[in-house]
Amino acid sequence: MDQKSGEFQAPRTITPQDLGNDLARLVWESFSDFVTDVDTESTSTPIDLTDEEGHPDQRAIEEALIFFMWAHTRATQQAFVTRAPGPLLKEALDGLHKAVFEDMIENGTPSSHMPLFEQRVSARYSEYNQAAADSDSELGRAVVRHLTAQPEAPDPMTEVLRESALAVAGPLRDYLEDVELISA
Repeated sequence: MDQKSGEFQAPRTITPQDLGNDLARLVWESFSDFVTDVDTESTSTPIDLTDEEGHPDQRAIEEALIFFMWAHTRATQQAFVTRAPGPLLKEALDGLHKAVFEDMIENGTPSSHMPLFEQRVSARYSEYNQAAADSDSELGRAVVRHLTAQPEAPDPMTEVLRESALAVAGPLRDYLEDVELISA
């Protein structure tokens, strides 16, 4: 916060550890907003994250988390693509993932589940990167297929996910373009 104007001022520099922690917090905020909007039906989000009995669908919820982790990772990579040394960017993104995985364990996910979850994360990132390279719509379809466990992704759902990715990526990328990633 700028002391004179009272307005938020982006830092000029950030370490990989601090960036990883900040990104993890943003992932959880975006994920929570998405899940809350779906649960309360306060938006026109046509995505159901419950099972047949009306209970939270753990698989779908994890898929939503993976999507938001990917969206933040991708925006960060795009923001620093030519401006930060690869090892520093990798350290920051590793920090993001480590923080999210630790938070999951602290909030009840069995640590024995984490290796399989990490494999799913890796597989989804690969798929989402390829889909995003094709088009935003293809990315939305890929994400919806995993959220719903259905082979086809309805257009309204695809649009919601496309908009969610853009809502995360654009502002984050813009913010990070003015920040220099530095060694600790």
